[in-house]
Amino acid sequence: MTTPLVSCTELAAALAGPQPPVLLDVRWRLGGPPGREDYDRGHLPNAVFLDLDADLAGPPGAGGRHPLPQPDALQRALRAAGVRHDRPVVVYDADNGSVAARAWWLLRWAGHERVSVLDGGFAAWSAEHCPVTTATPNPEPGDLTVRPGGMPVLDAPGAAALARDGVLVDARAPERYRGDVEPIDPRPGHIPGAVNAPFAGHVADTGRWHPPARLAERFAAAGVSAGTPVGAYCGSGVTAASVVLALEVAGITTPLAPAHLYVGSWSEWSADPDRPAATGPHPG
Repeated sequence: MTTPLVSCTELAAALAGPQPPVLLDVRWRLGGPPGREDYDRGHLPNAVFLDLDADLAGPPGAGGRHPLPQPDALQRALRAAGVRHDRPVVVYDADNGSVAARAWWLLRWAGHERVSVLDGGFAAWSAEHCPVTTATPNPEPGDLTVRPGGMPVLDAPGAAALARDGVLVDARAPERYRGDVEPIDPRPGHIPGAVNAPFAGHVADTGRWHPPARLAERFAAAGVSAGTPVGAYCGSGVTAASVVLALEVAGITTPLAPAHLYVGSWSEWSADPDRPAATGPHPG
């Protein structure tokens, strides 16, 4: 369990092994209903539910809709879920990995190095007729000590600089990037100089991730290749984490030199009227 993505077959084998991974269910939908309802209807055996808003982010505010949680609060949530420093962790969401990637990124940021996302999520697990339960586990408390800094973070000035001097990837849908619509945040548009590579393009219609070569081609079309200074943002720093993961799957970045994440993302950037907002397609 050292790769960023794990298949259902690989996970099933690991769960039957001598050191099964800790399973975290992080299903969530923008606008609801709560992911906990999905979890209660069925989840992977021994999986513990973590809530994106309550456990994997701090309170919304000046830092955006899903800012980083305080380290001590994150440590309490992860230990209560049974996360240990010496056991791998597998996280899953409903299907496309966009929310699971936030948990993957956050655990890596916290200093845990053996974290993977289930390719295809709960939908793939169910489609392969793997076991599902409604029983709620009572895990032994974990011992992970949160040590922030395991993944690089951008603030607003850093995001602006990267858009100018490297490649800053906007993971939102094209219509939000162009500024045609903005259903959530204060202003439409995007960070000047950012390029658009929507997170939905990382996966096939099945919800499973595209192979590394195809992901690499996609990023190359956006101007990203090995050695390119690169970072990502989205609406609130959630789906952009899947860009960070996809870059690693593609072999463009590495665990020792990962892409940067602008956690505040457009929800933070657009809240300051003094920050510029570009609209329309990217000029390139």
